Order: sequence, then structure tokens, then C-alpha cells
Amino acid sequence: MRKVIIVLVVILLFKVLFVIWSEHKQTVAELLPIKYVRIEGVFQYISKETIRQALQPYVKTDFFSVDMQVIHKVVMQLPWMKKVTVKRVWPDAIDIKVYEQIPAVRWGEKSLLNPAGELFTPESVAEFQDLPLIVGPKGYEARLLAIMKGLETTLAEHSLHLAEFKVNERRAWEIVLKNGMVIKLGRNGQLKNFNRFLKTLDLLGQDKVDAISKVDLRYPNGFAITWKIDTPAIDWKSMAARQLKPQ
Repeated sequence: MRKVIIVLVVILLFKVLFVIWSEHKQTVAELLPIKYVRIEGVFQYISKETIRQALQPYVKTDFFSVDMQVIHKVVMQLPWMKKVTVKRVWPDAIDIKVYEQIPAVRWGEKSLLNPAGELFTPESVAEFQDLPLIVGPKGYEARLLAIMKGLETTLAEHSLHLAEFKVNERRAWEIVLKNGMVIKLGRNGQLKNFNRFLKTLDLLGQDKVDAISKVDLRYPNGFAITWKIDTPAIDWKSMAARQLKPQ
């Protein structure tokens, strides 16, 4: 019987303490409204004011009641957000640290990829038209960015630069260079055929490379070249003979 009484007393004591704490917490909360929302970061594509406006409905409360998870979610949903940290700072502030996305290439018509190949979609990509373009199946963003970087490195060795890298649903590749040259690579042996073609470029010379409009590498043992209009005819036999002639 004595043990039961002790248990009941303990329970009653906890209830009393809880009520006292609840009343005290409410009183303290009324005295501790959120006065400061401090936002830090490097702001290139989004402003502090945009973040403050988005948060305004969620910080009109007190230090204890403000929902930090909601604050984090609201900021992360804004364009250009890569990472956000949020914390309370006693007695009346919230500190927010934001990290913006860094655009590496365009993805399709409306999106961008960061250097890690992560997709994000800002309100507009109009100011990023100078970035290389990748078009490809959803879910292949990081893989295609890695391939594009390899292609660009190889092209740079031949004083050429990639503008567009397109992969369709059948996994056929097409490359557009900054000089306007279109290279069709098909579905199979793309890198092998690509490297074989680049070796041929070294034989042509820069003037003839600049005259190429389109190259079709979808042949097992060769490729087809379409020249720009008014390009003089090339004597391939003479060119080959000069290359084979002992030095």
C-alpha cells in the first residue's frame, strides 16, 4: 500500500511540475519573440531579401515555437539552394547559412547541372546560354556530364571546343562544336570512332577543319564528311601521298 501511495505522489508531482513548466514556458515565450533572422552566404543568384520574404510567415512567433524544420524546408525550396543550415540563437534570433548552386552546364531547355552533375531548375536560364548544353535521358545527368568533360578535354587538344552534347532515348550521341561542326556518333563504339576521327583532323589542317559542316561517324570502318558551301574540292589522294612520303 505504501509503495502505491509513493507512486501516486510521484505521478502527481510530475503533473504539477509539468503544469508549472507549461505556464512558465508560455510566459517566457511571450517575452521572447523572434527579432532577428540573420542570413549568411555568398549571394550571386539569389538575394537575402528574397529569402526573408519567403520566411516572413514562419518567423512571426516566439523562440520556442518557431519550427526549424519548416524554416529549412522553405529555404531549400527556393531556386539556387544547394545546402542550408538553420539554428536558434538565444534569446531571439535564427541564424541561417545558405550555399548556392554553381552552374556548370545547361541541361535541356530549362535546367542546369552543378559540377557534381546534380540537376536544379532556376526561374530562368537565359543568362547561361554561353554554357555548354547537355540533352539526355532523365537520371543520366552525372554520367553524361562526366562524358562531356572527357570529350571537351580531348577536343581542346585539337583546338576545338564542345558546345552541345546530345544523347537521345536510343542512346545515340550527337556533338555540336563551337565552330558549328556537327558530329554524329550513333549508339555503338562512340569513343573509338571519335578518337579515330580526331586523328584524321591532324592530317587535314586547321583551314579544312574549319570548312567541315557535318561528320557522320556511324560507319564501322570510316566516316562521311559534309563540307560547308563553297569549300574547294580536296585532293585526298595527294594528301595521303604527302603523309606517306618519307621525311
